[in-house]
Amino acid sequence: MCDEITEQENALWFSRRQFASVGAGAAALAALPGCATTATDGKTKSRTVIIDTPDGKADAFFVHPAKGKHAAVIMWPDIAGLRDAYKTMGTQLAEAGYAVLVVNQYYRSSPAPILGSLMEWRTPPGQEKLKPMIAAITPAGTVSDAAAFVKWLDMQAEVDTKKKIGSCGYCMGGPFTVRTAFANPDRVGAAASFHGGGLVGDTPESPNNLLAKTKAAYLIAIAQNDDERAPDDKVKFRAAADAAGRPAEIEVYPAQHGWCTLDAPVYDKVQADRAWGRMLALYQANL
Repeated sequence: MCDEITEQENALWFSRRQFASVGAGAAALAALPGCATTATDGKTKSRTVIIDTPDGKADAFFVHPAKGKHAAVIMWPDIAGLRDAYKTMGTQLAEAGYAVLVVNQYYRSSPAPILGSLMEWRTPPGQEKLKPMIAAITPAGTVSDAAAFVKWLDMQAEVDTKKKIGSCGYCMGGPFTVRTAFANPDRVGAAASFHGGGLVGDTPESPNNLLAKTKAAYLIAIAQNDDERAPDDKVKFRAAADAAGRPAEIEVYPAQHGWCTLDAPVYDKVQADRAWGRMLALYQANL
């Protein structure tokens, strides 16, 4: 997950690499209307929304195809929170045919954006700003948030309630996808984690220990440096998924932690596109 060791590893790796993938991420951000209140390409429509939760009012970015009803997906951003990069990623997913709710996991502390980019997290002021906000997020809070988000989605005209809901999460959002499935087992049919941290633990609320109480299929895409630090996690998650009877595609990608996020210095377009394709296949089969 995103911590000081991971950031040091990524900085060292980044200093040795070419900049082609970073350029691709910047181009994607510039090309898509993710930062607009309403998309202008005609394919999608979007708006900022406020959702009532047990802990307050959560702001989020809702984007969906311009016409029709569609399966919904809840997108949990990485540690830097809801910002233009994730609005763009949500818009990409909407263009693939989904009604996407990109949430601000830090709403208890502040409306989005908290930071402008992932690069800000790498600075001392950025980390100092986020630490108390991170501490305000608990497993129980994430579960109650997910329940509220699903309830809100099911009331939207753009959502096809006959179809299951999906979830995807990045970095700290990875375990939130499992908790989304746990909070709403009859509604959530698929969950995808990309370079997610904290998926395996010994406590009852650890994601690996929640799988038996879900009805979702899973995609767990792991960064190579995360796997090097915790090589047993994928084995334990596989064992838990098998014991729970939950389908799970678990793979270590030849990329660094953060490789799927458009504004990450380690963004890897080739491997990000491959992981994205696996997510679309997961949703097609299970939503």
